[in-house]
Order: sequence, then C-alpha cells, then structure tokens
Amino acid sequence: MSIFIPRALKFKKMLESKKNLGKKFYQNLGKLFYAIAMADHSVHMKEMEKLNEVVRDYWLEVDDIEDEYGTDAAFQIISVFDWLLEYEKDNEEIYEEFEAFYMDHKILFTPEIKNLTMSTSRAIASSFSGSNKSELILLGRLQLLFEK
Repeated sequence: MSIFIPRALKFKKMLESKKNLGKKFYQNLGKLFYAIAMADHSVHMKEMEKLNEVVRDYWLEVDDIEDEYGTDAAFQIISVFDWLLEYEKDNEEIYEEFEAFYMDHKILFTPEIKNLTMSTSRAIASSFSGSNKSELILLGRLQLLFEK
C-alpha cells in the first residue's frame, strides 16, 4: 500500500505543475496581447472588446486548466492585460517577457496555438482603425519568433 502513496503524491505534484505552467502560459499571452494593443502607446476600447470576445470564443476551448479559484485559466489573459493597462507598463519590455517565456516553453506552442495567437494578435491590432505601423512591426516580430 505504501508504494502507491508516493506515486499518488508525485502525480498530484505533476498536476499542480501543469496547472501552474498553464496559468503562466495564459498570463504570458496576456502580456503579448497587451504589447500588441499598446504598440501605438495607447489601448483603445475596441481593442479591449476584441480581446474579450476572442478569449471567450476561442481561448476558453483550448484546454480545461483552471486557476486556484476554479475559473478557466484562459481568463488570465484578460486579467494580466487589465493589470498591465492599469499600471501603464512599457509594451516593449512586456513583449520581451513574452518572448523569453516562448523561448523557454516552445513545446507549449503547437502549430494550432501559434495560429490562434497570431489570429488573436491580428484581430486586436486591426480592431481600431486597422493596423498601424507599430502594430505591424510587432506582428512581424511575433511571426519571426514563431518561425524560430
């Protein structure tokens, strides 16, 4: 009987690790989407509305990971985006944080996730008066990052 207890604990720790990584994954997507929206040094209401719409319509379906409150972890995208906006964080620094996360966790970014991430980024960028030069440059950087 004692043989199964360590395995059960190991499995529980593995699930917790997956949950924490999943939460960090979504938090870093929130950073990316903030950086895209803030590329022109302001976030417009239409960009926030588009982000909320895309998270609800697409990101909630990606997996079943929940945060510590039992809420779908995909909502971390919106929470982090809102926090960064409230504290007016620098979009370049925030993009670089996403870039570092991506490089350390490439395995999480399947082709489907990359496509959804690019689609979401484009939707945010074009939601207010189309994409501007700053947003297009950042979208290009993201595309190149995903090709590494």
